[in-house]
Order: sequence, then structure tokens, then C-alpha cells
Amino acid sequence: MRRRQRKLTSMSEVTDLAAMVGDRDPRVGLRAVAALRRLLEQLEAVQVRSARVQGWSWQEIANELGVSRQAVHKKYGR
Repeated sequence: MRRRQRKLTSMSEVTDLAAMVGDRDPRVGLRAVAALRRLLEQLEAVQVRSARVQGWSWQEIANELGVSRQAVHKKYGR
């Protein structure tokens, strides 16, 4: 149950950040954009790892992300 509550809190935080993007104060909006960008990078990395574990090729991942195979491999290949 605690794990579920943590996810809900995180979703609430994401919702708050999304609302802050439209703030009239550019400092607030830009900080929210930066925070969302960091979150998206983390989420992308999680999904790329998941796809690789499930046997997806770099090309399949790249197709879904709308980037080149080389770009996704350079960013996540190890």
C-alpha cells in the first residue's frame, strides 16, 4: 500500500509541475519545465531498459522514440 501511495504522491507532484509550467513568472515556469525534463529522461531510461530486457532491438526502441538507432544506442548502450 505504501508503494501505491508514493506513486500517487509522485503523480500529484507531476500534476503540480505541469500546472506551474503556465505560471506568469518565467522563473517558476522554467523551473517546472526543467523538473519535467529530468523526470521524462528518467522515465525514458526506465522504458528503454525494460524494452532491452524484453529483447527489443535498438532499432525497435528508436522507432518508438522517433529517433535514430544510433542516437538511442549512444545514449543508452553500455
